[in-house]
Amino acid sequence: MNDEHTARLERIESALAHLERHYEQLNEVVIEHGRSLARIQSLLQRLGQTVENIELDRIKSTNPKPPHYQ
Repeated sequence: MNDEHTARLERIESALAHLERHYEQLNEVVIEHGRSLARIQSLLQRLGQTVENIELDRIKSTNPKPPHYQ
């Protein structure tokens, strides 16, 4: 190959190396966001269950049992 082709090939390889590094960095971010999303979904589910339990307890406390159940 002549010098022009060699220089062009080196630029292409350099650009490819940069793109591969950016790809890896973006992949790491996506993986971390996936983990964060899973944690948030779990917390949201627990929060929903807690609110539901609190609401059920509130309803039970405002509706006294009939005398024959006491």
